[in-house]
Amino acid sequence: MTTPRKSPAQTALLGAALSVAAPFAGAGEMPMQQITRSGTQSSVAGPAETFVGKVRVDPLFPADKDVQVSSAYVSFEPGARSAWHTHPAGQRLVVTSGVGLTQEWGKPVQQIHAGDVVVCPAGVKHWHGAAPHSAMTHLAVTGVTDGKSVAWLEQVSDDQYRQASAGIEAPVAGPLSPRQQAIPLIAAAAASSDMPQLNAALVRGLDAGLTVSEAKEVLVQLYAYAGFPKSLNALGELMNVVRKREEQGIATAPGKPPAGKAPVGDALRAVGTVNQTRISGAPVAGPVMDFAPIINQFLQTHLFGDIFERDNLDWQSRELATVGALAAMPGVEAQLRSHMAASQRVGLSRAQLQHLAQLLAHSGYAAASDRAVQALEQTPAPSP
Repeated sequence: MTTPRKSPAQTALLGAALSVAAPFAGAGEMPMQQITRSGTQSSVAGPAETFVGKVRVDPLFPADKDVQVSSAYVSFEPGARSAWHTHPAGQRLVVTSGVGLTQEWGKPVQQIHAGDVVVCPAGVKHWHGAAPHSAMTHLAVTGVTDGKSVAWLEQVSDDQYRQASAGIEAPVAGPLSPRQQAIPLIAAAAASSDMPQLNAALVRGLDAGLTVSEAKEVLVQLYAYAGFPKSLNALGELMNVVRKREEQGIATAPGKPPAGKAPVGDALRAVGTVNQTRISGAPVAGPVMDFAPIINQFLQTHLFGDIFERDNLDWQSRELATVGALAAMPGVEAQLRSHMAASQRVGLSRAQLQHLAQLLAHSGYAAASDRAVQALEQTPAPSP
């Protein structure tokens, strides 16, 4: 039998492969990948000598002889920032959440959002941190030369920071009240598991008159849309915020618990079905409900019964929370459109929902804002 001849191209490819493989043929033990598991490295606080405000550093990896860069996540609470500094081998920042500020010496401040990449050349004097109204987290990848990665300089004073952030701090004007504005931001942060942003949104809401009872209810309701783990973690953050305010002597209205008792059994499902129909605009039915009838029973008895019958949070606030959470979660656009319509049925205007989308963008949730805008555009105004 005749052996097939290889084409010149095949021969060249084979030769290239063998030339690459040859050096390893007699090699000894090769270096191995190393995995540092998430959660095994301790966070550290940004020191007061080099940061203003509350800053958390989560180290990822140090520089070594093979890779002369180090990396960490750095989270800034609203208003927190680094001191002026330079990097002898440069730095790259990738904003992962929130809204931040960065400024080169002698140049105007620039606003940075989630997804932005900042390339800082070696020797450029600059600072970076969070905007006044938003927390910010970035991934920092920093070059190292002669064992050094940063040269710290003077602090960014409060006056310098106020001047730099003038115009950025201004709230987004619109028809939602300050209390209402905080609700979708709380829900979006909780649904995203973004604790720095959640902390900032909770403080903003409590300062604007949201009671502790109302804030609890927003986060309790959230579990029906984003899951128990996120709801529980968010409630823990609210507990921390309330405790800190008490320690600082800041008055926070406790609010009232729900009045009365929810019905049980068949009576609960009956009232939940009425609530569901009103909010949905018609009795809820469809292939999914036919395929798994129990899911609609759970919706009627628990979500629209147990939860929506609790009167310590009005239905408009509940829909603001639901829309904020759903907008922050990709892949649930159909439900987001449904709740855009439901929001209008319970009395929220399209202008208020447009304002909600603007608030999400202003707080660093650009993708969530886009989803909210698109869902509203695809949702006709409800019939009178």
